[in-house]
Amino acid sequence: MSNALRVSRRTAMGALAGLATMPSVNALATRPSGRPNILWLVSEDNNPFIGAYGDPLAHTPTIDSLARNGLLYRNAFSNAPVCAPSRFGILTGMYPESCSPANQMRAVAHWPDSFQTYPELMRQAGYFCTNSVKTDYNCDVDPAAIWDRQGPEASWRDRSAGQPFLSVHNFMITHESNLFKPTAGRVTPDMVQVPAYLPDTPEIRQDYASYYNLMEKMDAQVGQKLAELEADGLADDTIIFYYSDNGGSLPRSKRYCYDEGLRCALVIHVPPKWRHWMPAALGSEITSPVSFIDLVPTLLSIAEAPQPSYMPGKPFLGPANAGPQAYAFGMRNRMDERIDFVRTVTDGRWRYIRNYMPHRPWGQHGAFEWLAQGYQSWEREHLAGRLNPAQDRFFQTKPYEELYDLATDPDQVHDLAKDPAQRERLGALKQALDQHMLAIHDNGFLPEAMRGEGYAASRDPALYPLADVMRLGELAASGDPNAYDEFVTQLQSPVDVLRYWAATGLLILGPKARRAKAALREVVRNDGSPQVRIVAAEALVGLGGASSGVPALVAILNGHGPWQVKLQAINALTFIGDDAKPALGTLQALMDHQNVFLRSTSKYLVLQLTGQYTPETPIFDKSRLGQS
Repeated sequence: MSNALRVSRRTAMGALAGLATMPSVNALATRPSGRPNILWLVSEDNNPFIGAYGDPLAHTPTIDSLARNGLLYRNAFSNAPVCAPSRFGILTGMYPESCSPANQMRAVAHWPDSFQTYPELMRQAGYFCTNSVKTDYNCDVDPAAIWDRQGPEASWRDRSAGQPFLSVHNFMITHESNLFKPTAGRVTPDMVQVPAYLPDTPEIRQDYASYYNLMEKMDAQVGQKLAELEADGLADDTIIFYYSDNGGSLPRSKRYCYDEGLRCALVIHVPPKWRHWMPAALGSEITSPVSFIDLVPTLLSIAEAPQPSYMPGKPFLGPANAGPQAYAFGMRNRMDERIDFVRTVTDGRWRYIRNYMPHRPWGQHGAFEWLAQGYQSWEREHLAGRLNPAQDRFFQTKPYEELYDLATDPDQVHDLAKDPAQRERLGALKQALDQHMLAIHDNGFLPEAMRGEGYAASRDPALYPLADVMRLGELAASGDPNAYDEFVTQLQSPVDVLRYWAATGLLILGPKARRAKAALREVVRNDGSPQVRIVAAEALVGLGGASSGVPALVAILNGHGPWQVKLQAINALTFIGDDAKPALGTLQALMDHQNVFLRSTSKYLVLQLTGQYTPETPIFDKSRLGQS
């Protein structure tokens, strides 16, 4: 252990001891009248690999002590399993899927002009608001305009005398990118337990060991920030939140709607003056689910400020505490360059997952995540045929619905969705998810750049009749052959998104939709929506119509449409195998495109079509990061 780490731990322990003591003279002298300060300590990309959560390998004394002297939320969840959509929800108090394309990873959604972010609301309530340093808000909000101070040096110390503060500090040491090289420490690969869905390879063991060691380093950084708070005499006047912005970054966690992608740490310390706001005694665990959509309402409750009507979350602390909630909801749409559509709900014990694109495997190659050697080794084992069914499932297509008992199956490898004994439970969770999607006006059925995208446009029923789209989307994703006639009929709908899901239904039906070849060929030739033409072209190729489908996809790639549409076309080409070879020249030209996702998908597909791909092949161009 380095001397620097020893010092930071010693300082942190002193600060934590101060958190549990009576107010100091200095704190009493600087206490703002009536309202607490609020300190958010936010780590990146981590599940609760934390001692206070019962992990025997974790060494996280700072967070453990916060939990002993505060509240630990056992079932806390991000609303998306990746940073940008999750941080949109945290910033705005609105589900990202309510304001497309915020539900897509690396997008720029338009935040409605009449709405306000939480720092703006807290500033109106009299708080001095700072953020250091990460934003990644997935929308067109200007960070410099909403914070009093934004950047590496942003600090509560710049506020006016007596002014309460909200200060956010982000710790990036646990970010996924830090797994791309080993991190030595007290946890070694031989000590870890590999979950049932992963093969036991040296690379995966190393990733787990590195993750634990990065968590220990992050814990020390949290301790340093608490020491600053104590040194400034503010510990007794500050409510402290520690949480992670989304789930972990180990294989099948970040980007995926299993618990590993959505389950987060949340620990809150409340000083004695405001402990009457706590829903349970000091050192308690809260087991009812909370999600990060509830963070802004909780801030406003603490500040005793009104909650805007467009925010669906519920406060879980403060004078407006809404009490226990029944469910937490999560989502996935496009993750980097790979397109998918997943919705999920949990009550903390059970997780229900709905896959609206079951024809795509879980394990679509992602250029950035495949920089981790754990993913590379997992795919190597798959290609070598050395995986058991639980491990190999990641590379297969998905069922429409999944259901897991998290108490008996924390690795989520035993799908109970078709178990007759769980029919009632499945129905209740399914109904809860349907009601939620309608209540928040879920935009996820809209492919990117289609008419109807955006908060305002999606509320026009002529462009996005949500209830009708949900019904058609369920018929499509469930592969219902009895819906064939409706799919063909809806190919003539004046509503783009209904034609899109009708074509998707025929694509998922596969050979059962053979009679639709002529109708699909007509769509490929004449439909006014490129997104609809893309799905119809892929479906047509699957029915033996490559001579019509592939040129249509190549024409979209050679056209002047938005990059999101071109990306949809490359994803379609990726899943038609050797039939995509006529597109090689166009794909090779796109390998130098300014958009990182078009570069990555094109390079991957070129390597696959030319027989040059291996799991170790570097696809992501790190030298051009940020040019998307």
